[in-house]
Amino acid sequence: MNLLEQRLQYPFGDSLPAPGETMEVAPGVRWIRMALPFALDHINLWLLRDRIGGLDGWTVVDCCITRDEAKAQWESVFATQLEGLPILRVIVTHMHPDHIGLAWWLCERWNAPLWISATDYNAARMASQSTTGFGGATAAAFFASHGLVDPDSIEKIKARANYYPGMVPAVPPRFRRLMDRDTVSIGRREWRCIAGYGHAPEHMSLHCDELRVLISGDMLLPRISTNVSVYDIEPESNPLALFLASIDRFDGLADDTLVLPSHGKPFRGAAERVRQLHDHHEERLREVLQACSEGPKSAADVLPVLFKRQLDLHQTTFAMGESVAHLHALWHEGRLARERGSDGVWRFRAA
Repeated sequence: MNLLEQRLQYPFGDSLPAPGETMEVAPGVRWIRMALPFALDHINLWLLRDRIGGLDGWTVVDCCITRDEAKAQWESVFATQLEGLPILRVIVTHMHPDHIGLAWWLCERWNAPLWISATDYNAARMASQSTTGFGGATAAAFFASHGLVDPDSIEKIKARANYYPGMVPAVPPRFRRLMDRDTVSIGRREWRCIAGYGHAPEHMSLHCDELRVLISGDMLLPRISTNVSVYDIEPESNPLALFLASIDRFDGLADDTLVLPSHGKPFRGAAERVRQLHDHHEERLREVLQACSEGPKSAADVLPVLFKRQLDLHQTTFAMGESVAHLHALWHEGRLARERGSDGVWRFRAA
């Protein structure tokens, strides 16, 4: 455990739910942990005891990617963890594949409605039909315009045109819209929607004041900083400023609030973690500004400043998005200027 983690409280220690099983973390709230075939090797999903239209059952929050192993784990959960009750509703925090990938299957399997923000629903539908931001020719061209010009990497990114649809082959044809400050009645308790930006188009976290529980999704993670990237579909965006403003919405939660993140272990200390994330990104911004004061830098040039470890291609695409996001935060603030060279690459220098 690193020094920052030591400032957080982990009420369940090293306990984890076994594959295909659940672990109760609050009254009527159960934790599911499923494997992912990436460096970030798991996702946390949640079951909430519910009652809709006089029928007892469960609400699912997030779904995992579409893969046979995840379906098998879900079937085990259905057989042993639901107390013989049905899934009544599927809530998805945002459109990334590990969260929405199996929503189509769960909704069809249980004839359950999907609840999600309209922005993320439509982004998921678009990406499942033609990948944007995650692979393909437009993503390759975007990364090349920010200095990732290695021919082998560019060809591999072009070849990833099926990256998103491979994990999200379909999206439910209908949805119920979630909006910021909406209140969702789940069982006998009220959960308030908290919109977040910068990581996904319109991420929805859920807070229950009665339980002192926050389902934070990817907006507040205990060990790692959430990926905040610029993508080809919105090439001049400023997602880092949006993300930092969004997490400030968690700063006023009660100190004893149990945070249920999508990755890592449940923890207490939301305000402390918000401060840590602000400090982390402020330090990275200072380092990027210093690098650019020494001479014009592309996002690819800044990768070693932001990431000290060796990156594979999958990690490099996310890292490139992060690098552009930090450069754009400084550019939008007027602390950096940018110019496009004769080689077509954007470079940033101190203003």
